[in-house]
Amino acid sequence: MQPKVSLLHDLFSSFAKGEIQDGQTVCLSGWIRTNRDNGSIGFIALNDGTCFKNIQVVYDGELVNHDEVAHLLTGASIYVEGKIVLTPEMKQPFELRAGKVEVLGQVSPDYPLQKKRHSFEYLREIAYLRPRTNTFSALYRVRSVLALGIHEFFQGKGFVYVHTPEITANDAEGAGQTFTITTLDDNGKPSETDFYGRKSSLTVSGQLHVEPFALAFRDVYTFGPTFRAEKSNTPRHASEFWMVEPEIAFADLDDDMELMEETIKFCIAYVLEKCPDEMAFFDSMIAPGLLDKLHKVLDTPFAKMPYTEAIEYLQKAVAEGHKFEFNKIEWGMDLQSEHERFITETIVKGPVFLYNYPKDIKAFYMRENDDGKTVAACDCLVPGEGEIIGGSQREERYEILQQKMRKQGNEEGLEWYLNLRKWGGCTHSGFGIGFDRLLMYITGVNNIRDTEPYPRTSGSLRF
Repeated sequence: MQPKVSLLHDLFSSFAKGEIQDGQTVCLSGWIRTNRDNGSIGFIALNDGTCFKNIQVVYDGELVNHDEVAHLLTGASIYVEGKIVLTPEMKQPFELRAGKVEVLGQVSPDYPLQKKRHSFEYLREIAYLRPRTNTFSALYRVRSVLALGIHEFFQGKGFVYVHTPEITANDAEGAGQTFTITTLDDNGKPSETDFYGRKSSLTVSGQLHVEPFALAFRDVYTFGPTFRAEKSNTPRHASEFWMVEPEIAFADLDDDMELMEETIKFCIAYVLEKCPDEMAFFDSMIAPGLLDKLHKVLDTPFAKMPYTEAIEYLQKAVAEGHKFEFNKIEWGMDLQSEHERFITETIVKGPVFLYNYPKDIKAFYMRENDDGKTVAACDCLVPGEGEIIGGSQREERYEILQQKMRKQGNEEGLEWYLNLRKWGGCTHSGFGIGFDRLLMYITGVNNIRDTEPYPRTSGSLRF
């Protein structure tokens, strides 16, 4: 019977507490990241998946199966027994001198990952192996930590977590970009054998279903996968992605923006605290200056700017010779990412909320302002990314919401949503965070296809 196997995470934690002893016997199991042997001595970088750091395993000719170990390739899994050697003068604080190495799983020579840097494009073709690389080991660990941070933040504030449905009969955004799962007959109507007997699709948002819970529990949130059949081949779009959607009762747009800022800052601080090694890696290898950028966001109060004022700044920039790819700036347009980045990076030089957007470019459920032209909606823009959150005060007035729904043609089937406005309704607000985009921002990874373990994009369904 083998001795109890230690975990690298626990070893490094023990070292930080001063609990690791020179000569201490340790057993590990893990995967070889690199293996080099010069004949008399060999070095294995071993990782067991419990932390970002590797441990150096040193072996020599006295090892019974030295020749076998010396020829082990990157990716092989092994079991090691040995003694800790403290190395305060070296890059690593300690190493493991192997007395026994048992091969658990060999690797054939056609293993796609080698001791070199692979492009992100290449690694997308072997997405099931990406977690074994430094970048994606760090990325998906941060993804896991960030997800927990989301829950800790809202649970700590007394929010109720609501599981909203993934199959729905409505298009929350009204854009028609849904994945229909209905069996249709020759006339395009639900067939007699259809499971639900009516048009159904994968959800584009949990918002409409979580709002009723806010009118019972006050503060709620949903966090789950959403789907949009939008054929946008950009680094920021995917057909399946995760959304964080809080909803708060007795709260207006100002309350909403305050919660947005608090959420973003908590998430950044949480990841910086829980994943220092991974974030240092991203700062040095993926996005130099990342840590400075994130700390600046933490230290900077978020500015607020009306949409109309933003348009005026952009028009002035064009008049003074600035060239945008979309250079025709006019009131009522939906801002492009380049416009958002100009506002936050050049004008504000920090995070900013743009608010009071034209009602014609926003969803039906957003509260119409007294001017009759704009709605109480906002987008949170940050340097280097542009928009990362969108939110609004919801339209709580029955007649106005009914009129907007009839104009859009979506009142039928959403009567229950409208009824909320006459059965104890109140001022309430909410927002949505694209979780995958937030992960992009925090890690500096610039393509959503990399922040998602198995990305789903138009024309791509490999795994």
